[in-house]
Amino acid sequence: MDCLIIYCHPYDKSFNHAVLENVENNLKQNNKDYKLIDLSKYGFVPIYDLEEMRLFHTGQTHDPLVKKYLSWLKETPEVIFITPFWWNGIPGMLKGFIDKVMKEGPGLSHTVTKTGIHGELTNVKHTYIFTTSTSPTFYLKLFLGNGIKRIFVNKTLKQLGMQDRHWYNLGGISNSSIEKRKKYLKKIAKINL
Repeated sequence: MDCLIIYCHPYDKSFNHAVLENVENNLKQNNKDYKLIDLSKYGFVPIYDLEEMRLFHTGQTHDPLVKKYLSWLKETPEVIFITPFWWNGIPGMLKGFIDKVMKEGPGLSHTVTKTGIHGELTNVKHTYIFTTSTSPTFYLKLFLGNGIKRIFVNKTLKQLGMQDRHWYNLGGISNSSIEKRKKYLKKIAKINL
């Protein structure tokens, strides 16, 4: 596998779905083999039940999707996230994915040391984050604290060991023109994923 796509949007007529299709076409044109984690489609449950919580500190899980997704993350050199940016953060489904799949322990996603978290996913050499937001991108950056870049991209993903992180956002999606949307998709098509 050359790449792992983590897609988080429940509606297949959304612009995020168009982004997914565009990314898949880009990968196919570059002859890259990829796997897709569609968080809404395959029954992933983003919350801990009692048994999952009991197993948390052992680095184990009883959820077969967690095992599968973590093994894929440990195999891939590239990860692409496609998600909307809702209420100044990533959707609960994606947050739940990070919470449940990123297991602590040697050889898992990270280890906790006296000085902080040490990421184990250093095999991920390239990370792309494609988002859409109702707020314009400049507003996210200047007035809302740039949470996606500051927290999700430069803290969470970095702590997990994911390298070479790039964030692309189409802001003002609700009022955007067809031309603006097409321009964003063309930009994605030109990225050497």
